[in-house]
Amino acid sequence: MSQPNRVWAADVTYLATAAGWCYLAVVLDLCSRQVVGWALSARLDRQLALTALGRALARRRPPWGLLHHSDRGKEYTSRDYQAQLAQAGIACSMSRRGDCWDNAVVESFFATLKRELVADACWPTLAEATTDLAQYLDGWVQRPPAALDPGLSQPGR
Repeated sequence: MSQPNRVWAADVTYLATAAGWCYLAVVLDLCSRQVVGWALSARLDRQLALTALGRALARRRPPWGLLHHSDRGKEYTSRDYQAQLAQAGIACSMSRRGDCWDNAVVESFFATLKRELVADACWPTLAEATTDLAQYLDGWVQRPPAALDPGLSQPGR
């Protein structure tokens, strides 16, 4: 991707707090790999994904014709989500059924997030998780590939 706001990718992951599981939805710009929208909730539902998308739209105001890629989760196939994409002039692309590799950029981002922040976190509440995630996600800057996987810089790899 050579220009920002041409292709976005979205997905949801789960995170643990002492109060129980919570769910994080993100929208990434594939050019900059920046988090352009995100939302955290104790519920995995379409509102979670809609909030992340709404934040991305408000933050970036993308041009008509942006391509949005996600998996086929019920959050992304819901009428509300599809209507929000259509209203913003965004084309929808979805992964093949059961193929996580189709959304590898977001999956890689989640792996980095979990390694850099979540692995050492012990959040008592959703509110404390939200505070830490806001600082991390709003300041996210794409790292060079060797920084994401230290093994890449080893000889023979």
